Amino acid sequence: MDGNSRWARQRGLLTPSGHEAGLRSMKEFIRLCLQWGIQVVTVFAFSIDNWTRPKEEVDIVMTLIENLLKSGLDDFIREGTRVSIIGDTSRVPESLQRTICEIQEMTRENSKFHFIMAISYSGTYDLVEACKSVAQKVRDGVIQVEEINESVVQHELETKCSEFPCPDLLIRTSGELRISNFLLWQSAYSELFFAKALWPDFWKE
Repeated sequence: MDGNSRWARQRGLLTPSGHEAGLRSMKEFIRLCLQWGIQVVTVFAFSIDNWTRPKEEVDIVMTLIENLLKSGLDDFIREGTRVSIIGDTSRVPESLQRTICEIQEMTRENSKFHFIMAISYSGTYDLVEACKSVAQKVRDGVIQVEEINESVVQHELETKCSEFPCPDLLIRTSGELRISNFLLWQSAYSELFFAKALWPDFWKE
C-alpha cells in the first residue's frame, strides 16, 4: 500500500487525503479479491518504520485504520471474512487495540475470506520475535535444539494465524523495486509484481 503521500502531493492535497484515498483503494481491492475467489490477502498498512513519521500524520493513520475496521465489521460478518492483525500492536493507541481484539474475536469463525492487516509490522521484527519464541521453548525444555527446523520457525511467525502463511503473489506499488521489509520469510518463493501506479490508483488497473 505504497504511494499515498506522493498521490496527495501530485494533486496539491494534504497527506491525510492520500491516506484516505489509500484506504478507499484497499476497500475496492478487497471487494475484487472476494469477487475473484481469492482466499487470503495480507496488506502492509503501517510499517514499524512509519513510527518515525510526524506524530500528527501517524495519529491520522491510526484513526483511519480504526474507523475502517469499525465501519467494515458488518460487511466482514456478512461476507464471511475473517480479520487478523499482525505486528507489534502494543504500540498502537489503546482504542485501536480494543477494536482489534473485538473484530478478531467476532470474525474468528469466518472462513470464506481471510483479510490480514499488518500494522506496526516488519519482516525483521517478525523473524526476531519468532527466534525469541523458539529460544524460550528451548530454555523451557519444550523442544530440543536439534528439533528446530523451518516448520518450527514458521509456526512462530505472525502469519501463523493463516492457513496459507506464504503468499503466491507479492505486489509492490509506486514504482519501487523492493519489498521493504515485508513478509521476508514468507515471500521466499512468492512471485513478485512491481507496479508503477501509486496505491490509491492501483485497483483501477
